[in-house]
Amino acid sequence: MRQNETLITSPDGLTEKDQPQWRNDFPIDTLQDEYIERRDFTKFLVLISFAFVVGQVWIVVQNFWRKWSGELPVRKITEVDRLQAGSSMLFQYPNKHDPCVLVKLANGELLAYSQKCTHLSCPVIVKMAEKRFHCPCHEGSFDLETGRPLAGPPRRTLPRIRLQVRDNAVYANGIEEGA
Repeated sequence: MRQNETLITSPDGLTEKDQPQWRNDFPIDTLQDEYIERRDFTKFLVLISFAFVVGQVWIVVQNFWRKWSGELPVRKITEVDRLQAGSSMLFQYPNKHDPCVLVKLANGELLAYSQKCTHLSCPVIVKMAEKRFHCPCHEGSFDLETGRPLAGPPRRTLPRIRLQVRDNAVYANGIEEGA
């Protein structure tokens, strides 16, 4: 404590050494409260840094687990005849929490992409006349045929859903991650 600083008397009138430990840990005197030991500050920084490292390792482990866990399921999306040229439809793949969009181009070609923008996972909207996907959150856009980013903050390609046509039905059978 500095020479000219005075301590506020505690509410119970006891001396500083007779106070319970919790009152010393959480003083009501602002002069005492502002001082923190370097050791405590360093301990706090180490714990926070450790938490960030654990979080990053968890993300990497999840990514590797997804890649090595095996094949994705084959799931029927729709009948080929139900989708007209120049139109699109939404579906979920590989599970119900992963929105995707199926597009049938004017030439009849079928393409499917994840509907989550690669910037912040906002849903992308098909703009067939402009031949692009539009992300309204940050005005991003992607090429309709390749999924590559054209404008805005997204830098990664939309993940493409592998399609297979059998017996007049469209099936999703895997995901190709963007470059």
